[in-house]
This record gives sequence, C-alpha cells and structure tokens, in this order.
Amino acid sequence: MTHREGDRLFVSGPVTLANVAGVLEAGYAQIREGAAAVDLGGVTDLDSSLLAMLLAWRREARRLGRDLEVANLPHGLDTLARLYGVVELLPSDASPAH
Repeated sequence: MTHREGDRLFVSGPVTLANVAGVLEAGYAQIREGAAAVDLGGVTDLDSSLLAMLLAWRREARRLGRDLEVANLPHGLDTLARLYGVVELLPSDASPAH
C-alpha cells in the first residue's frame, strides 16, 4: 500500500511477489507526478521483490532527471542487496528503520 504526503511516498504493509506489481505501478505514477522521496518504514514483510521495486523506482526517477531519496530501509533489505551484489545501488545515505 502507498500514500503520498507532499513530495514523500510512504510504503506500508507487505511488499512481496504477491503484491509487488500493484505497488510498483502506484509508485511509478507518484514518481512521475513529482514524488522525490520514498519512506519504507511501514513495510512489514518483504522479499527480493522490494529490492527490485526500489531499484526500478530509482531508475525511473533518474530517467526523469531526478534522484529519489530513500528513508527507513527495512531490516533485511541491506542483506538482500549484499546477497545479490547490488548494495552499491542502494542510497548510501538511507537511514535504516529501527
């Protein structure tokens, strides 16, 4: 599930293979409409789909000539990124959720 407040897109609930397509498309729409940041602090369950989605959103923002700030990376996302060898593609300044 996503909702937007100002230029920040909030993602909450599970983001897994079962629902990632809908979340991905909702995020694309928000990024195209000007969302400049995404907050993942409300994500409750995840798999590698979340990592793929986040990287796709960042690519879309770059395609539009912008960067996408990311905050509150869920616990485990960094581990998945390391496992897949893409940790350098995650924002280095994104604060992990506690």
